[in-house]
Amino acid sequence: MQNKVQYLNYHPDVELARRILEFYPGTPRLYLHSFGCQQNVNDGELLRGVLAGVGFASTDTTEDADLIIFNTCAVREHAEQRVFGNIGALKALKKKNPRLIIAVCGCMVQQADVVEKFRASYPFVDMTFGPNSIDLVPQLLYEKLSGGKRLLCPPNERTDIVEELPAERNSGFKAFLPIMYGCDNFCSYCIVPYVRGRERSRRPADVLREFTALVQQGYKEITLLGQNVNSYGKGLEESVDFSDLLEQLCAVPGDYILRFMTSHPKDATRKLIDTIAAHPEHLAPHLHLPVQSGSDRILKEMNRRYTRAQYLELIGYAREKLPGVTFSSDIIVGFPGETQQDFEETLSMLREVKYMQLFTFIYSKRGGTRAAELPDPTPYEEKAQRIAAIQKQQEELLEPMMQARVGSVQRVLVEGEGRAAGTLAGRMDDNTLVQFALPQGVEAAALTGTFTPVRITGARLSMLTGELA
Repeated sequence: MQNKVQYLNYHPDVELARRILEFYPGTPRLYLHSFGCQQNVNDGELLRGVLAGVGFASTDTTEDADLIIFNTCAVREHAEQRVFGNIGALKALKKKNPRLIIAVCGCMVQQADVVEKFRASYPFVDMTFGPNSIDLVPQLLYEKLSGGKRLLCPPNERTDIVEELPAERNSGFKAFLPIMYGCDNFCSYCIVPYVRGRERSRRPADVLREFTALVQQGYKEITLLGQNVNSYGKGLEESVDFSDLLEQLCAVPGDYILRFMTSHPKDATRKLIDTIAAHPEHLAPHLHLPVQSGSDRILKEMNRRYTRAQYLELIGYAREKLPGVTFSSDIIVGFPGETQQDFEETLSMLREVKYMQLFTFIYSKRGGTRAAELPDPTPYEEKAQRIAAIQKQQEELLEPMMQARVGSVQRVLVEGEGRAAGTLAGRMDDNTLVQFALPQGVEAAALTGTFTPVRITGARLSMLTGELA
């Protein structure tokens, strides 16, 4: 059932900002570190924007900070352990500077046991708040400053969508643009629906307004974000789906490329592929379709709600409609009960689809999910061998695809200096990394953030090399 969503506009509180600044002799400084996915990165940009609105400047070091925020991820156990380790390292800093405020936000603190762990074992953590409370942070900060007590907010199920939040973006030419929040899929291995809440879509007019502003500001790559962008529109008063939204956005004039993630295969449609085909100037012929497993039995256990055959049918239709289309995917190895036969079916899926990029993970048990209750007899060493085999298979498949591009001219969005001295690096429309020599007499800044034609002269497994065309 769709939750009732309330749409709010953010209005900076000038008086609240004044009261916060009274606690600091000079300009207060914020250190913020975001862990995890692109949605978390965007949340971090919004946090910096909101706090800049009440007078905070950003700093790159914890030692200079008056407020430290760790914006956390809960998708994998390893990510949580990294956060606990990083927070533990702040204990000495807090002892040295008792006025320092340490806050933890994001997906981790949407779990009651994690908040309790901070309460009991990390007394130097002053504040916790969930990912749906960014607009409330100035008020929470003032309560902490004026009251002195710790504010460890319990997990909440707030469904408000707050528009017009200010953002302090990490890039001047690449931007993230959330179009929806939460997830209704409940894949059996995934904690996201429990920590991000149920699906809520932004109104298309609000998305279009923000998108148009980004284009007018000169952003060249705009990535639409959602746990499942293909579910966009459910629960809205107007009849609109993700393909309809793409049509509206592509009508905005400008020199830009649109990306989107994550695209759940069960909701990816022929209409979506037709829309991509209709707008080659803004939508690259590339699809990130996380298959997770090539085995129907494991897909059912994962509650992915598509079969191998349905997935491959979608791949086939995309190849028919989008000449030169490329694909990327996520793979989970070692899901509870995965047999060698299940694993072999995943390997054969790789050989059939031939992904341009592949993101591989060993299954991470998350308490509170259905998969956490399943028997998992496979030793970790065997799972590690399987993921190594997946990566080896991917390398063998990728090499000829990369070599086939040598000699072609590709459009590259230049991102900055490359790994090697005297080079620039950027990404093609399908997200492939390209490094090319910086021509003599040309400043790196002159090309950074621009679409530049590059002739591909060499290929490695993870990167193409080239020269300006």
